[in-house]
Formats: sequence, C-alpha cells, structure tokens
Amino acid sequence: MLIISRFLFTRFLKTYSGITLFPFIILKHGKNEIPEYNFNVLLNHEKIHFYQQIETLIVFFYILYLFFYIKNRLKGMTHFAAYQNIPFEKESYEFEKDLSYLKNRKFWAWRKFF
Repeated sequence: MLIISRFLFTRFLKTYSGITLFPFIILKHGKNEIPEYNFNVLLNHEKIHFYQQIETLIVFFYILYLFFYIKNRLKGMTHFAAYQNIPFEKESYEFEKDLSYLKNRKFWAWRKFF
C-alpha cells in the first residue's frame, strides 16, 4: 500500500524521501510532484525493501537492519556511511534504476552485499 506523507518526512525523517514499513511504502512526494523517472526510481528502491522484508519474515529485516547499522557504526562509520553500507541498502541503491530488477531478482539477493 502506497502512502504519501509530507508530515512524516518534514517532522521526523527530514533527510529521507521514502521508507518501507511493511505493508506500507511511504513516500514524501506523490507521482505528480516530482519528475516521473525520479518517482519510479524511488518507488523501485522501496519496493526492493518490501521484498527484502517479506523474505526475512519482516521482523528479521528490522533486527538485521539494526544489527548491520550498529556494526558499521562500531567500525567508526558516520551515520550516513553506516546506513549506506547496510546490505539491504546496498542492493536497493545498486538496482533502484533498473525498473525491471524485481522481475528477475533472486531470493535473498541482498546477501551478496555483505
């Protein structure tokens, strides 16, 4: 289910444009507010997270996400670097522009980004 919420992103997630909290994909801007290509890339990025959440039985996605983030911070990475080096994010960023990626994506594809 797709939700557009400027409030969430202006009050709490100021530096982000989207978030996936199963079963919702929440975006800062609607399809008519940004260029269509940018919207599709952002939506594809979040859809990749949606599939990651399903295949990790949702709760384990959040546990692993937090684990990888903390591990990266303990390595001395900044918040942004720690976030970008989470395997789930690496997969999503690498394939967000490939709008057909999800058609051919292999199960647990995020594991190759350790």
